[in-house]
Amino acid sequence: MLLEDKIAEMIEPVLAPMAFRLVRVSFANGTLQIMAEPLDHDVEMTVEDCAVISRGVSAVLDVEDPIKSNYHLEVTSPGLSRPLVIPEDYDRFQGELVKVSTKKLIDGRRRFNGRLKGIDADHLISIDTAAGPVEIPFDAIEGAKLDPSEWFLKPLKSRKKG
Repeated sequence: MLLEDKIAEMIEPVLAPMAFRLVRVSFANGTLQIMAEPLDHDVEMTVEDCAVISRGVSAVLDVEDPIKSNYHLEVTSPGLSRPLVIPEDYDRFQGELVKVSTKKLIDGRRRFNGRLKGIDADHLISIDTAAGPVEIPFDAIEGAKLDPSEWFLKPLKSRKKG
């Protein structure tokens, strides 16, 4: 099991009672990044929320001690370039601009930019790109994130909260 997956299993039970969901865990160059968001998508993440999560997660990590070396804990919100990690993210952010990279060539490319159409029952991600529609198997995705380039152009009331 990957270190990130092990840490995710440890801290998810801590986040749920605090009304947060784990988005992603990453560990690189001595920094453990915990990315979380409120369970209620209409609530914005605050610096105070990050501090609360940090204290809760630190307590578990101190006891379980999954990282034997010194590290820096960083708790963040997903932000505007939010990563799309689980299949539900592809439904939730349907209609938004996305950037997707794949593990292998699909239609001769590995990078796709376009409007997310969603995910189907077979876990195929649909994206409308400038070159036309593309379907990408979920398990072929190396990385995906929202593209915030048009977000600032939307009227304030119509901006989706992520």
